[in-house]
Order: sequence, then C-alpha cells, then structure tokens
Amino acid sequence: MNVALILLISAAVISMAVIPLMMRLAPVLGMIDQPDARKVHAIPVSRVGGIGIVIGALLPLLIWFPIDELLRAYLIGAAVLMIFGAVDDARELGHYVKFIGQGIAVISMVYVGDLWVSSVPFFDYTLPAAIGKPFTVFAMIGVINALNHSDGLDGLASGEALLSLMAIVYLSYLVGGDQIATAVAMVTIGGIFGFLRFNTHPARVFMGDSGSQFLGFTIGFLAVLLTQRIHTAMSPAVVLLLIGLPIVDILVVFYLRASGGMNWFKATRNHIHHRLLDLGFEHYETVVIIYSVQTLLVASGILLRYQPDWLITLVYLLVCITLFALLTTAERRGWRAGTGTFTAPLSAALSDLRDSQALRKLPYAILATAVPLALFGGAFLVAEVPQDFAVISGVLVIVLLAEVTFGKDFNSIIRRGIVYVTVVFLTYLLATSPAVEPALMQRLEFFYFGLLAVAVALTIRYCREVEFRTTPTDYLLLFIVLAVGVLPGELLSGNEIATGLIKAVILIYASELLLMASERRWTVMMLATIGALTVFAWQGLLA
Repeated sequence: MNVALILLISAAVISMAVIPLMMRLAPVLGMIDQPDARKVHAIPVSRVGGIGIVIGALLPLLIWFPIDELLRAYLIGAAVLMIFGAVDDARELGHYVKFIGQGIAVISMVYVGDLWVSSVPFFDYTLPAAIGKPFTVFAMIGVINALNHSDGLDGLASGEALLSLMAIVYLSYLVGGDQIATAVAMVTIGGIFGFLRFNTHPARVFMGDSGSQFLGFTIGFLAVLLTQRIHTAMSPAVVLLLIGLPIVDILVVFYLRASGGMNWFKATRNHIHHRLLDLGFEHYETVVIIYSVQTLLVASGILLRYQPDWLITLVYLLVCITLFALLTTAERRGWRAGTGTFTAPLSAALSDLRDSQALRKLPYAILATAVPLALFGGAFLVAEVPQDFAVISGVLVIVLLAEVTFGKDFNSIIRRGIVYVTVVFLTYLLATSPAVEPALMQRLEFFYFGLLAVAVALTIRYCREVEFRTTPTDYLLLFIVLAVGVLPGELLSGNEIATGLIKAVILIYASELLLMASERRWTVMMLATIGALTVFAWQGLLA
C-alpha cells in the first residue's frame, strides 16, 4: 500500500478520534475560548482541535516512518509547540513566553536537525552558518506567528495551511519526492482534514495556539527543506508564494498597529478577515475570498518556481498590493457587500424549479441506489487487494459491526469515518488494480460518476429532506480536486490516483448526504460498507 496514503488516512482517522475526546475534556482543562469584542463567535467554543491535529500528525510518523536526526528534531519542535500552545489555550500565556516555546522548537530544527537557510533571494553567494542559522530562527518564528495570527475564522488558518502543504507536496514530487517532506506534509494534511470535520462554520471546536503554531512551524520547516535541500534549483523567493497571505497579513497588521501607536503584540481587529467582515461580507464569503487569493498565490508558486527572484517577488507584491488597495478603497468609500439587487437569470430560473417533485425526490433516490451499489459491487471489480489493505479492512469490519449493533448514535463519527475510508480504499484499488478491461471500466466510471455528481448537486440544492449547507471547506476541496486534475505529473503514484481522488470526493459527498438522512441503525449504506470491507479482507487474506 502506498505509504503516503497510509499516513494520510491514519492521521485523519486519529485526528477525528482525538478531537471529540478533547472536546469533552476542554471544560475541565480550561481550554474554552470565550467570546469578546474582537472575536467573531458569540458562544464559548473549546479550543482543543490543535491537539487533535498534532497527535493525528505525529503518531503515524512514529508508527510508520523511520526516525532520523532531522525528523527527530522536527518531532521535538512540534511537541514543544503543542505543549506551549495547549498551556496558552488554557492559561493565556503572554507573548514573550510564547516566543520562548517557539524559539525552543525552531532551535531544535536549526541546530539539532541542521536545517537552515543558506540561500536567500537576490544574493548569489551562500550564507555562512553564523548568519544563516540565526536568520532561519528569526524567519521561522515569523512564519509561526503569521499562521497563528491568521487563525481568526472557522477553517481559515487550516485551509490556508492545507493549500500551502498541497503545493509543497507537489513540488517535492516533481524532483523525486523527498521521503521526510512527503511524510510530514501528508500527515499534517490528514490531521487538518480530521480537524475540518469539526471546524466548519459554525465551528464546534477551534484549533487554538497548539494547532496554529504547529501548522506555521510545519510549513516553515517544509519550505526550508524544499528550497535549501530538496530542490536547490528552485528560486528561494518561491517561499513567499507558497506561504502566501499570512506573511503580508501580519506585516500589514504590525504596520497598522505601529502607525496607530498601539502595542505590536496586542490583538486587534485589523487582519484581512476582520476588514472583509466589516465590509459586510458573510463569514463563509470572507473565507472563500481568502482561500481564492491563497490559491492564486500557491498556484503561482508552482508555475513560477524556476523564474528569477525579482519576478516571483513582483508577482507576490502585485497580488498583495491589489488586495489591500481594493480593501482600503472600499473602506474609504463606505462600500458595503450585499447591497446590489441583481439576480442572475440562471439562478432565478432554477429557483422556480424548487417545488418540483422530480427534483426533490429523484436525485436522492439515485444516490440511495447508486452509492451502496458502488461500494458493494465495486469491491468485486478489484483484481487484487494488498495484504495491508485486507488487514485494515478486517479490523474496520469488526469495529463497524460493533458500532452499528451497540452504538447509540445512528450518525456517529465512527460510522462516517469508516464509510469514508472504505470509499478511499475502493477508488484507490479500482484505479490501481481493476478486474475489468480498462477501456470498459473508463466508460462505466465516466457515466456513473457524471450521474452521481449531478445527483449530488441537485440533492444539495433541492432536496428538503437533507439539510446540507455548503461551507468554505467544500470550496477548499473543490480547489484541491481541480488542482489535482489540472496539474501535470503524478501526486501520489500515478495519474490514476489523481483521477481516483476526484472520484473519491464525489462519492464521499454522496455518502455524506445519505448518512445525514439516516435515522436507523441498519441501513443499506451500512450493509454495503460492511460487505465491501469483507470482500477486501477476504480477497487479500484468504483468496
């Protein structure tokens, strides 16, 4: 089984398992984020999601991956930041104490792991260690705080980090794929996906400093590793584009605080997301706008990776200057979002069809038939199941049977998680080991997933029995899926895996809609999932 896939799934599952437990412990630990004038949430929310992200990321590395000196230094730094961040989330440490924790973590990476910046933009010579190492410590602490300060809306910091990590994984792959870079990025992506399950607006949990500092540290670590060791032909200025908006956001915030005579480190409402909210944009609109700009920046980083330093820096500055010029102009002119009255003709026409019985019932009926059929029937279209897949499938069958038989929550996270893992297994195995002639399989899949995608869209839009609200996370997944489909090369192990990811996302959304409407212990979906996992276990262990 592809190690990257194991790490990704393991991290997501562990994160989703740890976060609900930590949410129950949050009141006891004092890790509750109380609302105030600067914040946008109106009720107390636990801030323990970061612990789930970190544990979800670190455990798979300890279990599945060999530990060398560099990875050990990274793990020490990540653990230090989680501890300091968790204490800050519970006791509100001052910013100077937080700097101490950040310094310990970064010094571990630089002086123990011996990873530091020796090549900088606009200079042709290599920095000596006496300059490069202190510079790296300073820059890394800046990146950590940039991500930390961008964590102001549900899904915002995690989404920005996810886009950066996907770009880093792809760039690492293009030069052969460094094992440590791929492993660290994939487990962090998995941890974020597990967290986003609970952090879509309105969030049930925040990541807190333990999560945002870890994400900043990880992205900084990977950016230095990518440009200084893995791919030295790449312009070091590309780091600006890969990290993206958090850098310019914190610099502008510091400028506004200093010019206003305020304390640099005292929290204020002048981040990008605060300013967009003050212009009248809704929460999800604000997040989607920031996701869009961040996507533009990281995509530019991929495309311009070999261009001169001045060109990369110019592109970064032009995007950022344009964004802040528009913000400032709108603020000065008193412009407010949502004041227009124009309704798109297509949207108006579709709204007239809302009461159509066919649009209300037929798409959901298609999902209720097609998804279980794909899960159970698709398992028989797999030619060969690797042994590690079979072992995991066997364990999941036992867990799911116990959960369905004895569990009280008909829509529990355990059931959802196992269904999602089954979908990923199925799409991966069908992509890598189909039992049907490839040309026929391609035609069948084109028809099936095309029909399924239309049924998902119509169910979300028109089915009143399913209350599904699109969130910024949905747009984030759309960006990633489009990127996987458009970018040249292979992200995991082949183009089949890239298309398999698109299929998996469609099937997961279809499964989510069925799970949301589930009000019984035993459903066709549960039976199909149990059947698919049983087939995988049988084929891999006994066949």
